[in-house]
Amino acid sequence: MHVVFRESHGLEETATPTDLGQSPADLVVLSFSDSDLGAFAAGWHGGGGAEGRLPTLRLANLSALTHPLSVDVYVERTLSGARAILIRLIGGVPYWPYGLAQVQALAQARGIALAVLPADGQPDPRLDEASTLPQDVLRRLTSLCDTGGEAAARAALIELARAAGLRAGPATVAAALPQVGAWTPEHGLACPATAFPAGDRPRILLTFYRAYLAAADLAPVKALFHAFRQRGFDVAALFTPSLKAPGAGGWLARQLRRMAPDAIVNLTAFSGRGAGGGGCCRHWGGGRGWRRWPGAG
Repeated sequence: MHVVFRESHGLEETATPTDLGQSPADLVVLSFSDSDLGAFAAGWHGGGGAEGRLPTLRLANLSALTHPLSVDVYVERTLSGARAILIRLIGGVPYWPYGLAQVQALAQARGIALAVLPADGQPDPRLDEASTLPQDVLRRLTSLCDTGGEAAARAALIELARAAGLRAGPATVAAALPQVGAWTPEHGLACPATAFPAGDRPRILLTFYRAYLAAADLAPVKALFHAFRQRGFDVAALFTPSLKAPGAGGWLARQLRRMAPDAIVNLTAFSGRGAGGGGCCRHWGGGRGWRRWPGAG
């Protein structure tokens, strides 16, 4: 049986008006993705934004700005005082048509630097047309946002500020986040071979989603590091986009065999079971004997 939907409803039709109550700031970043916003918040704080080394910043999720009245209030109370606005739009113009039109009109009328960027990895000429910045700047900002993570977000804020004529320090280069890798609180990205310190203490390995790094949302991982270390363990962590991502499960299984932890804390539960019903590494020889991968039969 096939069901055909012949009605279409925009987000504006079902939304409830919301006043975010944000005061104006030099820079504003808008996105439907909390991961984007988390990375920009971390990038701003890490770059000394609270100490005045970066321009002031406001962040908002576009899901709170889908009603036309919400857009009008936000444009008047917050965006009208901005020097630069970055919008990362998942789904293109149809997902935020009224809001985009109002922000574009404001930017053109007041000379605000406006970057409207695609969030699906595909160029979108309509978003370029809505922007007020040159294409080379838009491409650099898109690349940084696609890279993800705190450092790339900070570099994007600096690029945006400079495009608006604001002082924000020298432009920085942010290396792309690898698809898989090791991480520690002290060094950030690390080599799996050296992620565990040398010694005889029992070892705990954490596995987590790469998305945590991209969003700079690592507080739970850091808390686990701290708690286990206080109890006498050495701790390291490996990240992947998903255990079901091509090649990720095999890479992780190889690292587990080589690193030989005494226990694993798996934070990728939703991707832990493979197509055959077992985990990415059903059995592995760990540091103190036989171990079983979470999700194995």
